[in-house]
Amino acid sequence: MNRAVPTTGAAPARDRVLAQARFETGTLMRNGEQLLVALVLPAMALVALALSHSPSLGPGRRIDLAVPGVLALAVISTAFTGQAISTAFDRRYGVLRLLGVSPLGRGGLLAAKALAVLTIELLQLIVIGVLGVALGWHPQWLGLFAAVPVTLMGTWAFVALALLLAGTVRAEGVLALANLIWVVLLGLGGVIVPPAQQPAVLAHVGALLPSGALGNGLREAFVAGRLAAVPLLVLVVWGAVATYLASRTFRWSD
Repeated sequence: MNRAVPTTGAAPARDRVLAQARFETGTLMRNGEQLLVALVLPAMALVALALSHSPSLGPGRRIDLAVPGVLALAVISTAFTGQAISTAFDRRYGVLRLLGVSPLGRGGLLAAKALAVLTIELLQLIVIGVLGVALGWHPQWLGLFAAVPVTLMGTWAFVALALLLAGTVRAEGVLALANLIWVVLLGLGGVIVPPAQQPAVLAHVGALLPSGALGNGLREAFVAGRLAAVPLLVLVVWGAVATYLASRTFRWSD
């Protein structure tokens, strides 16, 4: 009597992506430096803005203007800084090359990274949103519908920029550059302080940066309750250009 020989194979694509996404999320959350940049520093920035009178955030209730800016900062922290550093070191240690030829595949790996980023961003939205409400934040709740596409396009743009940086620069350089860019965008990129409140030259540049567009888009959503078309377009352009450049220059191993 012939017995059927059990066969083994790779798990379904969805299960592979979800398992990798859980691993990516856990790795980011267990990394003290990543957690500091993703949650602790944005929360501290929100408290500092709420309790101070400088810098000027423009007309309107200060806390209502501060929370969207801090949410934009949190997105940049996770989608750009966190992803750039983690991807660069994965590339340095050969992890990307091994996963790219595994059943997960390169497309599955990228999908898992995207899911991990969105999961952490949801956690950031909850934590910063609750903290903001505790400090007196009164958003236009209908603005949530406008905030979703702005956040998604901002995430796309900054993840693409992270991959562009992580795929072309050595890991140590990415670590330094990603943190430096985060600091520069925080101070001059129109994230916390709206471009309109900056000097004229910085105002024009900031509005065209993905950081300024993300901050302006979220402020329009939560303060005015509407979708800001120009910031959304700026984010789409940055996302498309960065994706194209990353696809042409990304190296899966050193």
